[in-house]
Amino acid sequence: MTSLLTHAGRRILNRREFFASTVGGLSSIALLQLLGRDGLLAAEGPQIDPARPFAARQPHHSAKAKNILVVFCAGACSQLETWDYKPELVKQDGKPLPGGPSVTFQGPAGNLARPQYEFRPYGETGKMVSDMIPHLGQLVDDFAFIHTLTSKSNTHGPAENFLSTGFVQDGFPSLGAWLSYALGSENENLPAFVAIPDPRGVPQASVNNWGPGFLPAVFQGTPFNTSNPIQNLSAPARIGKDKDLAARDLLRQINEEHLRQHPGDSSLAARIASYELAARMQLSVPEISDLSTEPEHILTMYGANDSEDELKASFARNCILARRLIEKGVRCVQLFNGAYASGGKLNWDGHQNLREQYDVHGRVMDQPVAALIRDMQQRGLLEETVVVWCTEFGRMPMFQRGAKGRDHNPHGFTAVLTGAGVKRGASYGQTDELGYKAVENVSSVHDLNATLLHLLGLDHEKLTFTHNGLARRLTDVHGHVLHDVLV
Repeated sequence: MTSLLTHAGRRILNRREFFASTVGGLSSIALLQLLGRDGLLAAEGPQIDPARPFAARQPHHSAKAKNILVVFCAGACSQLETWDYKPELVKQDGKPLPGGPSVTFQGPAGNLARPQYEFRPYGETGKMVSDMIPHLGQLVDDFAFIHTLTSKSNTHGPAENFLSTGFVQDGFPSLGAWLSYALGSENENLPAFVAIPDPRGVPQASVNNWGPGFLPAVFQGTPFNTSNPIQNLSAPARIGKDKDLAARDLLRQINEEHLRQHPGDSSLAARIASYELAARMQLSVPEISDLSTEPEHILTMYGANDSEDELKASFARNCILARRLIEKGVRCVQLFNGAYASGGKLNWDGHQNLREQYDVHGRVMDQPVAALIRDMQQRGLLEETVVVWCTEFGRMPMFQRGAKGRDHNPHGFTAVLTGAGVKRGASYGQTDELGYKAVENVSSVHDLNATLLHLLGLDHEKLTFTHNGLARRLTDVHGHVLHDVLV
């Protein structure tokens, strides 16, 4: 029978070895108990009071930024029509890509196609930027560019998941949820995390972009914009304000009495905290969403009073809302530009008529986002806020066969950072001479997220939450901080 045992198993059958192993194991258990009693064991994640889940918490290390604003261009905005200048692509226009794929995501590949807009140098750095986004081009000296992002998916929904949560599958916490969980909020009257959908609708992966995944539900993002306010925030008119206040006061008394009788019921404490936040939001959210107090010159700077382009004006109002939320201390604001898959009509998914569609999308995005960054800079908000412009993947250097648009390209695309802790005028990495694949300092979405967490004082390897027996994190088992774009 002993011949079936391993060498380690046979050793335990030895009396001396058995007692030695037992003593060692008991000693380890005793040591863990002593360390835990004295508070010397590293606790998993932040220590959260269920009654105050949004209370501000300390980061892992000194933070450059307190808040983050994510400008998410849904639909995969082309790097070749925005930030990634490729003069060789102009020279090779109309030729096949040597060694390139014959079939891409949506079908047969056509020939190489030059950028659909001219590029020109901007700022002291001379950074080449597309004529599609001249307002943003004027700010390049304040930007840091990551030109070599790669994604794990070339499908919009999973790629949006990957950018927002670090995983292509559903069910994982978003960046904002991780930040709310780790750091809480600086404003007890507003959610720690707000998602602002585009006027045209929600993005392809919808609520996954601001969902809590397996984190407590209290840390999910709250979605609303200037045209679609938070639903059911106030009682119906037939009830009346006085009756509503009396009912909420009675409910609060009942909940507090029940909590005193059951002090260990953390779920009840969290529920009460959510109700109380909702009550405070009845006053704070309508106030912050009311743009009538904004001076005319601010509305004009953003394009929010553009009577000839209501779509642009509506998105511009969302940009002003984003600034106001950051101004009030909301930890994470996710501002969407573009909605769901629609043949490129409602977002940046330019398969068939890229130039025609980008003429619209560029006009909607450029002035309002540039004004948002300028406005935050003038108010000193960028001293404590990091801003990231991003999209879920890039586009191919060739047109699709029989079309005038570009297919999906997860092999090399661009993100832009500015604000607190960001190195001004920096460019990190390069794609190849045609803008097809990242070839120098290849990076990933995990690296981007690790860098953003670092700016907010969080170590991406330490920010974990145990789910189904695994210590999960935003960056999975990957990610490196891109120090080359930081000061």
